[in-house]
Amino acid sequence: MAKPSKTNPHLQRVVRELREVSREAGGAIWRDVADRLERSRKNWSEVNLSRLSRYAAKGEQIVVPGVVLATGEISTPLTVAAFRASGAARKKIEAAGGKAISLLELAVQNPKGSGVRIMG
Repeated sequence: MAKPSKTNPHLQRVVRELREVSREAGGAIWRDVADRLERSRKNWSEVNLSRLSRYAAKGEQIVVPGVVLATGEISTPLTVAAFRASGAARKKIEAAGGKAISLLELAVQNPKGSGVRIMG
């Protein structure tokens, strides 16, 4: 039986480019994130800001292979990369002095994935 493919063209492009960065730079973390994004949507990570503030250290780079939601408060500046983040979550992250960026932006900035944590 054939595996059903994702139909979202943006998601297909993100997965393809993450795999490409992983191959070129040897960063296994990006292949792992691409694998997680290819799972069914109900198995994607949904991370609230309260979890980020609880487990992440100041200035850390966090990858969420899924969605960042705005429940909770965040006070430490972090760089958070996710496939999608709610508008309120982006505002709260930036108000705390951090950055909310896309997965591809972080993959280009840090192709080896050194110092990056996956949450979710």
